[in-house]
Amino acid sequence: MAVITEYIDVATRGNRDMVDLTHGIQQAVVKHKISDGIVVVFVPGSTAAVTTIEYEPGLKIDIGQFLEKILPYAGSYHHHETWHDDNGAAHIQAALIGPSVTVPVVNGTLTLGTWQQVVLIDCDTRARKRQIVLQILY
Repeated sequence: MAVITEYIDVATRGNRDMVDLTHGIQQAVVKHKISDGIVVVFVPGSTAAVTTIEYEPGLKIDIGQFLEKILPYAGSYHHHETWHDDNGAAHIQAALIGPSVTVPVVNGTLTLGTWQQVVLIDCDTRARKRQIVLQILY
């Protein structure tokens, strides 16, 4: 087994901004001529998450509204008292979704469903630059 590490750099607007990572991940698979294996997609940091979803305008709004209902930014969080900031909800939202996904690669292609993309959701309350880590195992 071999491991290749690649990175995808993205800039986000924060506030649950969603970025489609699928094309960049597939490019890394093609670049390294991977036929079969897995790709682990991971976001370092505690206020962003990686998941799969249909990347379309309605769901981008829906997921933001859902997270706001269960963990509103304006809520009271002990994190705010500890660090005197405003992103307690972002930490919990990101923890709820999770920092990574693993996608199988078969015949050089990510095995995603027809309407499924790998996305970053930046839950922080401000714009951020994020570096996504890809580890390709084959």
